[in-house]
Amino acid sequence: MQHRGYFDQFGGAFIPEILIPTFDELEAAYLEAKADPAFWEEYKTLMATYSGRPTPLTRADNLTEHFGGAQIYVKREDLNHTGAHKANNVMGQGLLTKRMGKTRVIAETGAGQHGVATATMAAKFGFDCTIYMGEIDVERQRPNVFWMERMGAEVIPVTDGSRILKDAINEAFRDWVTNMDNTHYVLGTACGPYPFPEMVSWFQSIIGIEAREQMLREVGKLPRRAYACVGGGSNAMGLFSGFFDDPEVELVGVEAGGRGKGIGEHASRLAYDDATVGVAQGYKTYFLQDDEGQMQETHSVSAGLDYVGVSPILSGLYESGRVRFEAATDKEVIDAMSLTVRREGLIPALESSHAFSQAFKEVGDMDPEDAIIINQSGRADKDIFTVADALQDPKWEAFIIAKAEEYKNA
Repeated sequence: MQHRGYFDQFGGAFIPEILIPTFDELEAAYLEAKADPAFWEEYKTLMATYSGRPTPLTRADNLTEHFGGAQIYVKREDLNHTGAHKANNVMGQGLLTKRMGKTRVIAETGAGQHGVATATMAAKFGFDCTIYMGEIDVERQRPNVFWMERMGAEVIPVTDGSRILKDAINEAFRDWVTNMDNTHYVLGTACGPYPFPEMVSWFQSIIGIEAREQMLREVGKLPRRAYACVGGGSNAMGLFSGFFDDPEVELVGVEAGGRGKGIGEHASRLAYDDATVGVAQGYKTYFLQDDEGQMQETHSVSAGLDYVGVSPILSGLYESGRVRFEAATDKEVIDAMSLTVRREGLIPALESSHAFSQAFKEVGDMDPEDAIIINQSGRADKDIFTVADALQDPKWEAFIIAKAEEYKNA
């Protein structure tokens, strides 16, 4: 980071004047906590006793044999409470919210995992909670909406714009402007105005700290490559942070290739050539935008990667060459998930399956003495409707039709 809030040319805090005192308060609380070893110990204890950390490192024996190349290891963030890496960030921000004396939290969510994690944290700490979610994502992630509401969160469908993640972020910021005194915005990824990208990455760094220790202890060496999916970039920043100082470890971020190249067909900012540098939603990074800076339509089978921007930290790492970015299409993702489920009994979320897909393309060409690590950032319980539809499973289709008839006749 060159100076406060910037990562090379990316980052910053482009916010309305009314929010400046709130961001100053948040930055002060974050920097104070970061400088306090007792805070990190409190955080680790909370994650151990409430969320189940450390998450294990699993050797994928059957997939390793199937591809015949490098040994495949999986970092199991799906085993966190709420089923994804999102708990790492929200529990840390929950502790900060307590420090600041706030009583209400708000959040945006796409895939719903961040929303569930935030609602869980709010229930544990006794905060009021409002979740903003694009109307399209509410429909395709209904199981997560159900659990958010059971935990007492108010889920507000966002009907503006494209009705997906970027629009939910806009609504959350509008709420925050009018409720700053008692409300903290639990931003879910390593994007947005400073200090969010750095702060979220700090909480998620627990993934990389554990993964590096586990590789050395259980495998006896560092991985040759580390793979993570990239939407906003929090799980990738979490895994990659453990290996930034190890140049022999190649870091590979995998974006949503959707239906292929072309504006509106994908949500890939760095692997394809459709994104340009701009300022939106309070920060400077690569966005899928037109020549006038208007955000473009995106598409992905995975709600959590369906976003127009990317972490400014990852943009800096992209330009420096430290992280390589690739894209996986919807079909490749479904195929990778299906293979992983069938061969290994692991059920990666559609987001995580992007990382699996790219690793599967490359692992067979690597030396059997090498090892790779894939971050399974979440599990696919939330994706059952999307996956069953993509696979055109006849038994699932019959089940849904039967249930619909039951409700109609009730």
